[in-house]
Amino acid sequence: MNILKRIGEYARICPQREAVRCGDRALTYGELWTYSDALGAWLHRYCGGSRAPVAVYGHKDPWMLVCFLACVKAGHGYCPIDISVPEARVELILQTLPDGPVFCTEQLRADAGCHEVFGPEQLRELVSRQMSDVEDKDAFSGPDENWQVQGDETWYIIFTSGSTGAPKGVQISADCLNHYLDWSVTLAGSGEEKQGRVFLNQAPFSFDLSVMDLYTSLACGGTLSCLEKSVQSDYRKLMQALRESGAGVWVSTPSFAEVCLSEKAFDASMLPELEIFLFCGETLANRTAQKLQARFPDAAVINTYGPTESTVAVTGVLITPGLAQTVNPLPVGRPKPGTEIWICDENGAVLPDGEKGEIVIVGDTVSTGYYRQEELTRKAFFTVKDSVSGLRGYHTGDRGYLQDGMLFYCGRIDLQIKLHGYRIELEDIENNIRRLPGIEHAAVLANERDGKVRSLTACVVQKELPANPRSETKELKQRLLAFVPDYMVPKKFVFLEQMPMTANGKADRKRLRAYIEQGQEAAAQ
Repeated sequence: MNILKRIGEYARICPQREAVRCGDRALTYGELWTYSDALGAWLHRYCGGSRAPVAVYGHKDPWMLVCFLACVKAGHGYCPIDISVPEARVELILQTLPDGPVFCTEQLRADAGCHEVFGPEQLRELVSRQMSDVEDKDAFSGPDENWQVQGDETWYIIFTSGSTGAPKGVQISADCLNHYLDWSVTLAGSGEEKQGRVFLNQAPFSFDLSVMDLYTSLACGGTLSCLEKSVQSDYRKLMQALRESGAGVWVSTPSFAEVCLSEKAFDASMLPELEIFLFCGETLANRTAQKLQARFPDAAVINTYGPTESTVAVTGVLITPGLAQTVNPLPVGRPKPGTEIWICDENGAVLPDGEKGEIVIVGDTVSTGYYRQEELTRKAFFTVKDSVSGLRGYHTGDRGYLQDGMLFYCGRIDLQIKLHGYRIELEDIENNIRRLPGIEHAAVLANERDGKVRSLTACVVQKELPANPRSETKELKQRLLAFVPDYMVPKKFVFLEQMPMTANGKADRKRLRAYIEQGQEAAAQ
């Protein structure tokens, strides 16, 4: 697929169709294409032919898409930065990028350093001026096609957490994105009769899950409906926004769906057009899948897996009611075309079916590496020997196993701990706690002292807060013993009204840790 050509074709045949809407702001395919043409032409002239990446700062604004497409049309990869990213982290990212423009759809709350900042009004003025400067032409022709990002050139850079505390930029090329889209449109059920559907956008654009809804929607001629942070944090506004969205394709983390499921009215009558749930970024619990199937009996539930370094996702599986009832934990699917999954031991040897090891991804959507971090790139990425086309591989740091070609995810290797001599995967405990009646969500934290794990604490969300937490803890521990050995049963249970989540829609372990520590301090006083 050539995603730019695909978007351009929709701009030609259905220019009035909404491409994106965020709250009361929207852009049609015609506007998105024309505005990005104008901004791209200006950017090419401003940068004097340089192809350095450009930062785009903001939150769920249609003009962020204008900036994204303008950058790649002018030959620049873009780096999306959401307003939820802390100021100090924004500055670290900008220091990493070469001096150049920063496009902002909201006021930048950080020191831009040597970068020239262009705010929302300036962006509109640049576009207007560029289009009005056209002389002796019936229409603005836009950037030259030869300028466009293509092949192994970087389309976007998404900065993720680094083990050193400094963010690392994952580079995704044009080829990676296009190969991914060849597959992702099949998950979404593409076809002419499907054009114009609404794709729900939950994740901020600085989180790679958003690529699944953003570009799959544009590739399918759909409308991207963005749920802003202020809407997601207000339960009443969220339900109203969902009701008004007309969403046909739902893309989110499982945690976000679990939050929505706590509302009894969240069902097919609220979202009558909904056909598909696409999940990525977290473990999909059996109970969550079963609840969705009960409330949305005509909608498909699809579980996927993949790190940012392999362009969003590389496996997928339809979760049938039978699968949700009989297989726990749920599989994450079979590899997409162009991808191989290897399960390797500590020495890199490929393991047979059924044996757990590190998940290694080899294929046509594996990143070209980390931006300006060659040492980290060499540690995580490799080129497959005897590969004529230079096929790339990536060590995910995830544990899993294959069974008859189906991948099962078993948690992060770095979420493994050792307690009383036993090696334990925290996500293994979390998955089993979610199997208990009444549990909506769970996250398990290891408590360390003097560099050694001493105990485990489970933070859980139930349908209702228990009247007697001590008695409920005792009951949960007893029930959990049916699924895990006693050394894996958390010593303490903390009951929450709602699981705190990161901007990316995952359980916020840092906030949970702070909450637990504050509770311990209060108890000591």
